[in-house]
Amino acid sequence: MEVDPQVQQLASVVRGIIFDIDGILTDGRIIYTDDGHELKQFHVRDGASIKLLQQHDIAIAFVTGRRSPMVARRARELDIKFVQQGADSKAAAVQALIAEGFPAQDNAAVGDDLQDLPVFQHDSVGLCISVPDAHPAALQAAHFITNRRGGDGVVVEIAELILTAQGKWVF
Repeated sequence: MEVDPQVQQLASVVRGIIFDIDGILTDGRIIYTDDGHELKQFHVRDGASIKLLQQHDIAIAFVTGRRSPMVARRARELDIKFVQQGADSKAAAVQALIAEGFPAQDNAAVGDDLQDLPVFQHDSVGLCISVPDAHPAALQAAHFITNRRGGDGVVVEIAELILTAQGKWVF
């Protein structure tokens, strides 16, 4: 993976990653069943890459404007303790995570929509990452754009980017 030197520098100090859910860890679609249940689809490789990042002491957080039992379940499965759902203000949600012990600096943020821009601009975030089908404003604000679309294993690329920059990628 060839990466801009500025992006490599930003990735080399990342201590935590703040992920949006819809459009990043899912393809952004929400399926409602006839009985009122909501379905989301997560990629298994994202989960494996999140675990790899955690093994290298990179803190992981989920921040989403929606509330979903599937997000809570996925966070439990991946042992993610920093989760903010139903966030009207994603910047305030990041502040709440920091108050709970999430790193207060040297974070990456991964988002795809206008609601993610305040996270990109948060004082604790140095590296902004988006996906190719993101809102144009998110693309413009991003330092790095993955090749994969949301829900298609984007964390695989993010893990390689960060762990390579930190000299921890051994594959």
